[in-house]
Amino acid sequence: MKSLKVKYITLILMGMTFVVSCEKDFLEREPLSAVTPEQYLNDESQLAAYAIERYNMFPTHAQWSFGTFGIDVHTDNMATFGYDNKFVPGQWRVGQSGGSWWFDNIRQCNYFLETVLPKWEAGEITGSPQNIEHYIGEMYFFRAYDYFTRVQLLGDFPIITETFPDDMEVLTEASKRQPRSEVVRFILSDLDMAISLMSSSSPDGGKNRLNKACAQLFKSRVALYEGTWLKYFAGTPFVPNGPGWPGAEMDYNQGYQYQTGSIEAEIQWLFEQSMEASSQVANSYSLESNNGVLQQSIDDPSNPYFDMFSAVDMSGFSEVLLYRRYDGGLSITHNVPVYAQLGNNGVGLTRGLVESFLMENGLPIYASGSGYQGDDYISDVRANRDGRLWLFLKEPEQINVLFNTNAGSHITPVEPVPNITNTNLEQGYSTGYAIRKGLNYDGAQCNNGGGYTGALVFRATEAYLNYIEACYEKNGSLDGTASTYWSAIRNRAGVDSNYQLSISNTQMTIEAQNDWGAYSAGQLIDPTLYNIRRERRCELMAEGLRWMDLKRWRAMDQMISEPYHIEGFKLWGPMQDWYTPSSLTYGTPSARVSSPDLSDYLRPYEKTGNELVFNGYEWTMAHYLEPIAAEHFLITGGPTSVIYQNPGWSTSPNSAPTDL
Repeated sequence: MKSLKVKYITLILMGMTFVVSCEKDFLEREPLSAVTPEQYLNDESQLAAYAIERYNMFPTHAQWSFGTFGIDVHTDNMATFGYDNKFVPGQWRVGQSGGSWWFDNIRQCNYFLETVLPKWEAGEITGSPQNIEHYIGEMYFFRAYDYFTRVQLLGDFPIITETFPDDMEVLTEASKRQPRSEVVRFILSDLDMAISLMSSSSPDGGKNRLNKACAQLFKSRVALYEGTWLKYFAGTPFVPNGPGWPGAEMDYNQGYQYQTGSIEAEIQWLFEQSMEASSQVANSYSLESNNGVLQQSIDDPSNPYFDMFSAVDMSGFSEVLLYRRYDGGLSITHNVPVYAQLGNNGVGLTRGLVESFLMENGLPIYASGSGYQGDDYISDVRANRDGRLWLFLKEPEQINVLFNTNAGSHITPVEPVPNITNTNLEQGYSTGYAIRKGLNYDGAQCNNGGGYTGALVFRATEAYLNYIEACYEKNGSLDGTASTYWSAIRNRAGVDSNYQLSISNTQMTIEAQNDWGAYSAGQLIDPTLYNIRRERRCELMAEGLRWMDLKRWRAMDQMISEPYHIEGFKLWGPMQDWYTPSSLTYGTPSARVSSPDLSDYLRPYEKTGNELVFNGYEWTMAHYLEPIAAEHFLITGGPTSVIYQNPGWSTSPNSAPTDL
């Protein structure tokens, strides 16, 4: 399919009828990163500088948040003090303006490629040929990265590869949405270009810039995402040519065919692409070692697996492909180490996530002979469990600081009893369960807003997990490579590597009580696939991929008819004695905790009775994709707009989904 050319439809930003004059000035500007084509992007250093500005597209440890470790909030993995309206059908509405229909990052990438490629082909760029190719490869990667964001949020999307002059007719034509399968094909093509151009290591030899393996890993992620999306949304309006697909109403999408000939063949092809790309990474990068030690004194050996998530310099860890570096001396800092020593800035782990972890013997907690100690105390929850839960689930009286114990202004030297009655983000514990990922034992990291530990962007373990899942989804069984990868992950986690033991003892009706990933399209999946998803959930907890996974698995349909209650630790048991009875108020407008009549477990969103989710999280199909704001239809033709709305949503502003 032809790639479209457009100068990033700022016509999407404002209504055509009243902003033509000011819009014209904006559309005629070059990207802020550029000077002029004649004066800039002529040598290696300029290419490097332009590309480095795009790194802000990656997740980051923001100054006053729990950084990348808090991205999974508002899923079945993590919760905070406030619920998300996307789980209250009717509250999420079509916007008048804004939304995710925007193209700035894509425009910046296209400007670079449009300017640089002719010069490169003509040999007019000075510097190291290898480095020049690498920086061009980075820009192909970043265009793919932003396009994948658009696909996840909006599905079908315009394919745009160059800038266009300020011509409203041309821009409107170019804004036509292409079927998501074509957009993903375009993304994979860009990633193939990135893979072919980027070096195995970045030009500076470190892990703060992209390399070939990053593109291979990301390719495996994209292909797995789309393969599972097409599989589980087949027969719905959410896939090209599905019944009710809104793209079919447009003349320009008439007669669309998948490039492989059918949706079934396209799914298989995507899984093959994911397997190939992920194996290239997994076969080249070993897993970091886990010695099973939770360091609690300066005499204890450090644990590389633990330290990997909170080190200042992450370049020495074998599975780290890319991380964001911070610098205390330059005041490029964040507050993650402070929050990791307390309540994670109000982000708590859910009961569902905690209970999904196996025992160290490989059995689910409910299986006969598992050795599960129960959940009356957090120490019981951690006992004999999967080493990842034992390592990363915080417990009162654990030591948080081992070095420079007097250096920081906001040090919490010993882990306190979870402060569940304080709703202050910086001090409160939303669920009672808090995570240790991101904790650094150096007190010097705990000056308020002065932390400078790194932020992981890509690590090779995801490639292992992607291969396992893609292999099973494609073949219905695991090959030797997938089995080897899975055993390696479990061995590193401190769990019996016999995954068949876990599978044979899995009861899906029990798992479904606390794991949305037990479902696809409202139906329980088989125990093998579930345990593959379980492995992914446990290994990647608090790393920002849970919502992506839940969407592509179509894992929320069951909440259309059966609300889900987000829960934390077992408050109404012996742990209630940690608190004064007067502080555990419930059933009033000023309640601090949920009532024991609702559950023995703390329900962070069901305290006062006034919460819109007091009766549980609910779902509607439209919420799998975002609505496109009303102004974008007005700009591109109004009633005859060349773009179309996503399934279940109206083009009218402030309207709720129509599939309620």
